[in-house]
Amino acid sequence: MASKSVERLLNVIMTIGSRRRIDRAKLFAVIPDYARATSEQAAERMFERDKAAILELGLPLVTDRDVLDENTVYYRIDAAESGAVLDLSTQEYTVLLAASRAWDDAAAGGAARRVRSKLLSLGHDADPDLLRRTPRGAVESLPVLSPLLEAVTSARSVRFTYRGTQGAPAERFVEPWVVGVHDGHWYVHGWDRDRSAPRLFRASRIESFPVEGPPAAEPRPERTELATVLDALQDSDDRARAVLEAAPFKALALRDRAGAPLETTRITLPDLPRPAARRLLLANIRWLELVEPAAWRAEVAEVLANIAAAHEGEGDTSGIATGAVRTAPRIRTTPTGNDTLSRLISEASYVMSRGEVDLAELSSALGISEKQLITDLQVLFVCGDMGTGWEDFIEAEWEHGVVRVRNAEPLRRALRLSAVEITALLAGLAALEPSAGDTEGIVASARAKLLAGVTEQARSVEPVEPPTRAELAEAASVDEMASRTADRAESILAAVQQAIQADDCAEEAVGSRLTIRYSSVDRPGTSVRRIRPLRIETDGSRSYLLADCELAGAQRRFRLDRIVEILPDDTPQARPDAGEGPSLGGRLDGEVWLRLDPPGQWVAESFGAAEMRDGDGGVLYARLDRPVRAALVDAVLESSGAVEVLSPADLRNTIVTVAQVAGARHTQQ
Repeated sequence: MASKSVERLLNVIMTIGSRRRIDRAKLFAVIPDYARATSEQAAERMFERDKAAILELGLPLVTDRDVLDENTVYYRIDAAESGAVLDLSTQEYTVLLAASRAWDDAAAGGAARRVRSKLLSLGHDADPDLLRRTPRGAVESLPVLSPLLEAVTSARSVRFTYRGTQGAPAERFVEPWVVGVHDGHWYVHGWDRDRSAPRLFRASRIESFPVEGPPAAEPRPERTELATVLDALQDSDDRARAVLEAAPFKALALRDRAGAPLETTRITLPDLPRPAARRLLLANIRWLELVEPAAWRAEVAEVLANIAAAHEGEGDTSGIATGAVRTAPRIRTTPTGNDTLSRLISEASYVMSRGEVDLAELSSALGISEKQLITDLQVLFVCGDMGTGWEDFIEAEWEHGVVRVRNAEPLRRALRLSAVEITALLAGLAALEPSAGDTEGIVASARAKLLAGVTEQARSVEPVEPPTRAELAEAASVDEMASRTADRAESILAAVQQAIQADDCAEEAVGSRLTIRYSSVDRPGTSVRRIRPLRIETDGSRSYLLADCELAGAQRRFRLDRIVEILPDDTPQARPDAGEGPSLGGRLDGEVWLRLDPPGQWVAESFGAAEMRDGDGGVLYARLDRPVRAALVDAVLESSGAVEVLSPADLRNTIVTVAQVAGARHTQQ
């Protein structure tokens, strides 16, 4: 929608909203674009589009007919309607504002782009202390999400180009049932019309903007759990409770599943299907030995032997040169008129509710540049109530870095959130959930109010709702060990948030420093560090603590789930022992080339491959730039042989050594 259309819509809103009601004939006469239309039919079509845009924006536009003359139509904006606008406490508003910032709205577009500005229109002030303590989330932001979510809420089909693990892109015709997040990635589950069967799609592999199709025809299941669909992909009749020997303070993810104490060496996992257990074990194989079942143990030994053998000698890089370079899909997310209009109304509402606002403060709150904000204010300046003349235009000032907006009362209102926008906020809340800590209750109440605002049609969108810690604790109540593990994670998070909340402006502020035991992924043992926590950040399914580290003499990021325990303040600091075997610390210098079979192509996505080339038979060649060494080695092992490092040679040698050492533990009697 061009800027002229945005100006017209603002004029329509101001003209209708400035009076109790206005009849259709007068409205058509005073709005210049309608009056200049080539015909009455053209003006009608233009107005119908504008009405739809105003309703989509969240304004309660109401149509009335004259009781004495049904040919006379009046329009008004219902100032009394408030049921669809969220009634939030300051704390709930603060966590939702943090959730809205979890999106890269420039990449995601659509609902994600509108959510933050609509929140600002509510007229709340955020709690600055709570906002500082609330983790900074990061949701996988993709331009395809808004049309997919809209297809679910409207029960329509979509067409898009999809590149599966076999490499070749293909057109898909799908009726989406569920759009949700799992382990930090978006998935679409629905009915594939061409294959007449349910199918699961990873949203990041959609390479074209989804185009809306006809209404859905296949009955939607009453309840579809995304996690259940994904778990079914690794299900098997071969199930067992694996018994492991693990290094103390290592394989923390497996310890959490088993509810095992941190220092114990014997771990028994819950009942798992063989494929799922194998992947979990191989991802942590550097720290453990699978004791039983014996058949699984033999399989792990064989997989490790094959990985070591595949990395002996030089890698065959000939396929890289002949592979077809895969161009990255370019899906543009040009802002729509409603994106711009919601921002303009929110700017006016935000400023009028405060009298005046610093220019830099307002641009920061909206996540836009000061230049863009001034452009917006210039648009407001030329719009107003067209029914009375120039004296009733909006007054917008921004001199000396202070913004003032007057004579724009119709814009001083809270904009309703659509079902798709609510779903975007639910995803943002899910990104904050793992590290919510003492704000968990606030997150839960904000989520409940969001869900209450979703229409019955939109309730079929699976809300991105991870279980709360209370639910997890209840589910694990039969296992005292699991409860103890949950208590440990909770106590660590509580200590971190209390330290962040403390007055850390003073150099020796009481309570602002912690002594932690940290289990690094790249070496044996643990380190003891004294830190000053600064903030919590989330990235997909991971949560990190940014802190000043006394031992390193600089800021460091610590994975929250690798903080083993909080120690007494007088505990001496110590670095972990280097241990035997190759060093896995830090990032690899230069580039790494991988050869990936279809089951292992998730590795290229997880590490953000800088270049990909398609080979024969569904093989993918991927170039990674300076990946984290330990994480890549673990991913190669987790892939069960579906990924081979082609270069550099020293990384190949490292994988040979790591696989052989782990394999030896599983072949000795």
